[in-house]
Amino acid sequence: MIRPELLSRLCNARDLLRDWQDEPFSISYVARTSGLTRFHFVRLFKAIFGETPHQYRSRAQVERAKQLLILTDLSITEVCMSVGFSSLGSFSALFSRRVGMPPSEFRRSYRPSLAPERELPASLIPGCLSLMAGISEKSNFREDKSET
Repeated sequence: MIRPELLSRLCNARDLLRDWQDEPFSISYVARTSGLTRFHFVRLFKAIFGETPHQYRSRAQVERAKQLLILTDLSITEVCMSVGFSSLGSFSALFSRRVGMPPSEFRRSYRPSLAPERELPASLIPGCLSLMAGISEKSNFREDKSET
């Protein structure tokens, strides 16, 4: 059984992995901030969250990129840099592998050029957030709700 204090440190590490903006990305640093060795951190993180810290980080970057592609006018290169990649090729390859289509195609399919308002389709909102916000499958999510 994992002690609550250790679980809290792992949750803080997960938040740090999701929000990491500095280059280069360092799992060793995140492990140290959790008070664990790199090996122990990776093993516990995977046991608790079902994926390695690197897998989690990559998934979080792709999820944020999806939001930016739909809700902003940033170029694909700007989205790439905004989510922590320094190589457009690496970003596009990972995005295509995870989403099943390149970023440009994703943007075209989820953001018609004639749509006046940019909304995140309910299908792209994590289920736990949909339940908390009372969002139905037919509704959408705006980046800035104050505009409505």
